[in-house]
Amino acid sequence: MAFGLRWGGTGVFLATEIRVQFHEWLAIVTGTLTPGALLIFVAVLAPQLIAVTLIGSLVYSMFLIGQRVRIDHKLNELYHASPLSPEAYFVGIAGGMLVAYLPPSLFVLAILEILHPLSILAWLVLAACLLAVWAVSSTIGYVVSTLFKDMKTIWPYSALLTNLFGIVPPVFYPIRFVPTEWRSVVLLLPTSGAAVLVNGVAGLETISGNEAILAAAALALESVVMFVFGIYWARRMARER
Repeated sequence: MAFGLRWGGTGVFLATEIRVQFHEWLAIVTGTLTPGALLIFVAVLAPQLIAVTLIGSLVYSMFLIGQRVRIDHKLNELYHASPLSPEAYFVGIAGGMLVAYLPPSLFVLAILEILHPLSILAWLVLAACLLAVWAVSSTIGYVVSTLFKDMKTIWPYSALLTNLFGIVPPVFYPIRFVPTEWRSVVLLLPTSGAAVLVNGVAGLETISGNEAILAAAALALESVVMFVFGIYWARRMARER
C-alpha cells in the first residue's frame, strides 16, 4: 500500500508532461537542429561515417532530452505543492519528456535501419544504452535545476554540459580518432561509452573486450546510481520546502 501511494502520481505527472510538451512542438523541432546539421555535414564530407553519426545523434538526443528536465522543473515547481510524492514527480516528468521527444529519434532510427540494418543484439544494446544515457542526463538536469533560483543562470551550465558530454567526446565520430591514452577516460563518460558500445556491436568499429567491459560496466553503474540519486534528491528537495 505504501509503495503504491508513493509512486501513484507517476502516471499523472507523465501524462501531464506529455501534454505540455506536445503543445511546444517548436521546441521539439529545434532540439533536432544540432544533430540534423551534423548529419548533413557528415553525409557530404564523410559519408562513410554516416551510420556512426546516426548512432551518435540518437545518443546525443537522449542526453538533450534528459537535460530538458532542468527547464520543466523550474516551470512546474507547483507540482511540489500537490499531495503526490516527489519521486513520482521526478520519474513522471522525466518519462513524459522522453515520450514527447521520442518521435525525432524514431525518424533517425528508421534512417539508420535503412542505411545500416542492425542485428537483434545491436537493437537491444542500443535500447539499453539510450535508456541509460537518458537516466543519467535526467538526473543531472533535475539536480542542476534545483541549485539555481534564476532560470537564466542555468543556460550557461547547460551549454557546457551538452558540449562536454555530447560534442567533445567520440559520440558523433569513431573512438579510433581518440589517442590511446585517453580512451579509458572517454569510455567512462555515459554518452561516448554508449556510442562506442553500440558502434562496436553494430560492426561499425572495432573495440577490445576490455574496452567493451569498461564502457558497459561504467554505463550500467552510472545510470543506476544517478537515477537512484535523483529520487533521493527529489525527496530531499521536497523536505526542504
